[in-house]
Amino acid sequence: MLIAQLSDAHIEGWGQKTFGIAPMAENLARCVRHINALDPQPDLALVTGDITNNGLPDEMARAAAILSELKPPFYVIPGNHDARDTLLAAFPPEACPVESETFVNYVIEGYDVRLIALDSTIPGAPGGEICQERADWLEKKLGEDESRPTILFLHHPPIKFGVIETDIDGFIGADRLGEIVARHSNIVQILAGHIHLSSFSQWRGVAVSTAPSMGMRLFLDLTLERSAFILDAPAYHLHLWTPEQRLITHTVRVLESENLHPFEAAH
Repeated sequence: MLIAQLSDAHIEGWGQKTFGIAPMAENLARCVRHINALDPQPDLALVTGDITNNGLPDEMARAAAILSELKPPFYVIPGNHDARDTLLAAFPPEACPVESETFVNYVIEGYDVRLIALDSTIPGAPGGEICQERADWLEKKLGEDESRPTILFLHHPPIKFGVIETDIDGFIGADRLGEIVARHSNIVQILAGHIHLSSFSQWRGVAVSTAPSMGMRLFLDLTLERSAFILDAPAYHLHLWTPEQRLITHTVRVLESENLHPFEAAH
């Protein structure tokens, strides 16, 4: 099974660049074309939040138009720059099969791995949260099938990564979520975004990864003093679920040109 993960597109309105300088819509379209050309094709794609930069309807409509070009089925969740109602209005139910409009939570079935989408957003705030209602929903869904390998995906990573976006923005209810994760040994990985970096850690016995962005790479300042970005090539994650039941994550950078050079030519 192959899963593509796109994150943090930060799309502005039609014809606009993000913050006036970042061609994020064009970068997202480049990633879509790159994914569509993969062999083998991903079984599905996940879009882990901050689809828009300001949560506006025209931004979400522009992002939805680009993502509709994906060949594999795709699924979206909101980030702190998005608005739930705008997201639900812009994307078809197939891309966001929510059970209620309170939170954008749902389960993806029918694959070798079960995938559970978690809405970690707090309207008007940059940090994440898993409240008691969301925790109870997750516990119920995990209890429905304790034997299936399961991936959780959400926008905010529930642990600190040494950057402002996790350490200062915060995550309310991280311990609540962590207790659930520790109780369910079938959870194989937690996929997140938010920090615009390809990063990895371990938490409660489970791997946690964050995907890169569509070209706004976080300036890594471990002093926690500066929050800034660097214009870079867009990138995404490919998660490969192997026959040995291991999840292997690759970071894919989408460069302007990619020339293959066989190793034999070097001899």
